[in-house]
Amino acid sequence: GGGGGGGGGQSYSSPNSRAPPATVQWLCENYEGAEGVSLPRCTLYCHYLLHCQEHKLEPVNAASFGKLIRSVFMGLRTRRLGTRGNSKYHYYGLRIKSGSPLLRLMDEQQHLAMRQQPFSQKHRIKPVHKAEGIINGTSGGSSQQQAAALCDISAQVQQYQQFLEASRPLPDFQEVDLQDRTLPEGILLEHLKAFQTLYREHCEAILDVMVNLQFTLVETLWKSFWRFSQGTDTESLNLHNESEKRLPKSCLVMLCKFEPVLRWTRECDNVLYQTLVEMLIPDVLRPIPSALTQAIRNFAKSLETWLTGAMMNIPEEMVRIKVVCVCSFSQTLRRYTSLNHLAQAARAVLQNSAQINQMLSDLNRVDFTNVQEQASWVCRCEDRVVQRLEQDFKLTLQQQNSLEQWAAWLDGVVSQVLKPYEQNPAALPKAAKLFLLNWSFYSSMVIRDLTLRSAASFGSFHLIRLLYDEYMYYLIEHRVAQAKGETPIAVMGERHMHIVLANTPNIPRRLPIFMPLSWCSTGVSFLPVFSQILISFQDLPIHYIC
Repeated sequence: GGGGGGGGGQSYSSPNSRAPPATVQWLCENYEGAEGVSLPRCTLYCHYLLHCQEHKLEPVNAASFGKLIRSVFMGLRTRRLGTRGNSKYHYYGLRIKSGSPLLRLMDEQQHLAMRQQPFSQKHRIKPVHKAEGIINGTSGGSSQQQAAALCDISAQVQQYQQFLEASRPLPDFQEVDLQDRTLPEGILLEHLKAFQTLYREHCEAILDVMVNLQFTLVETLWKSFWRFSQGTDTESLNLHNESEKRLPKSCLVMLCKFEPVLRWTRECDNVLYQTLVEMLIPDVLRPIPSALTQAIRNFAKSLETWLTGAMMNIPEEMVRIKVVCVCSFSQTLRRYTSLNHLAQAARAVLQNSAQINQMLSDLNRVDFTNVQEQASWVCRCEDRVVQRLEQDFKLTLQQQNSLEQWAAWLDGVVSQVLKPYEQNPAALPKAAKLFLLNWSFYSSMVIRDLTLRSAASFGSFHLIRLLYDEYMYYLIEHRVAQAKGETPIAVMGERHMHIVLANTPNIPRRLPIFMPLSWCSTGVSFLPVFSQILISFQDLPIHYIC
């Protein structure tokens, strides 16, 4: 790298830099200073995490890495680029070297993104525009071994990115609402601002590694942000100490006990996790490769362990907040992948004319009058509503509609039921939950009748019932979230938050976000009804629900 910031590039650091030599060498081999170009700060940090993973180095957090970058490329500037709601901090005056093997890998990813995403969307992996001076890259190093590993990473992205909504941006976060509270002793407003900035960068980095399917790097990012370290080497400790200049850990710890910061962190996490869910599973009914589904489920199962391990020395108040949000995220991923799996299994049934005809024949033998007489005592639903649903269901089945048409029918049912509450958002959540219970009860009664009659299509009905119950739950949670002006992730975590914060101080680390009310005696009731629904209807005996 040549002279200062005005000409051909940036100057490099002096030999007494405290940065690990391998990292400095990696930066110099793959990046160079140049006027009129930039790299997103969080993208470059993602590259660094991959480099550390490849060489088994302990990474530093984003703030310390920023110090390292500036020590290697002197005079580097930072700019916030992009449209509102999709802007990011960039290192201005830095680019990937033309001879770096990473540039070729990046070109392949850009070509794939251009081919798979609508042209009207902004791409998270952007095409190269030299005139605009924005070039993104993927991580890399000089060794053939590292290049081969990155090829594998690139192949993963190329194979599966078509199933993601990779262009989804992270919405802006609100400012911390102090609510006229005074800051804790020793905490200045600049410390609060630093925490907000660092947390935003941290969340953007998580989104970037997830878009590239680097699930294991989420644990690394958590450890880095919360300054978890088991290393004792002087170089790593010196780099961690650099972050103290931006936000001392003592201030970080105090802020983790401050109620407005706890509330703000929960809101930010709900926004982040909802964005990640919609990025990973943009359509719960669309087929997803089994390998990607399994990777998402394995990732979901690891989240709480990773998080609690990374926050070993962080105050319990913040740990509880973070665990509640990440458990809601984890369970949502697992439910949506299960729903997707059911959808693909049911799709085969709905496309089989012989099975549909058998189902219709068996359904016509069900004694719906008896079902309604028994169910009405518990659910108190109007006879005409139940009869209309029965007729619509049979008609839709007779027309041999596709899965997507069935989904539209279910959505229409929810809209009809909740229409009286459109002008009363406060009453909608309770009405929606009650409808979910009623739906589950009626479907259980129909399945029981089919079971007692030894219906030939019982297996098909069982599968369809599982799917429709799960999809109905999915629709309800989104309607409730919309009525409350919150994300579905936030709504699903509300009861869990109440339990964690209001019950005992010794809450186990693992609390389920939802629990099945029962497994009916017929062995076919599978709708997972949240514990919050049961708590809301404590006057309803559980054997009535089963």
